[in-house]
Amino acid sequence: MSTPAVRTATAGDIFRILLAILLPPVGVFLQVGFGAQFWINILLTLLGYIPGIVHAVWIIATR
Repeated sequence: MSTPAVRTATAGDIFRILLAILLPPVGVFLQVGFGAQFWINILLTLLGYIPGIVHAVWIIATR
């Protein structure tokens, strides 16, 4: 049985998370570019600032 790989946060991740708190779509863009997740984050941010932040931090933390 193997143990799952643990990913540690880098300075770039910390910067992207801080940026995602201020401007969620920019944090997602820096992580994934102009993909579907970016456009989903734009929609979530327009519907409510907090859902945009949660989505952005989740995208940055899981990729």
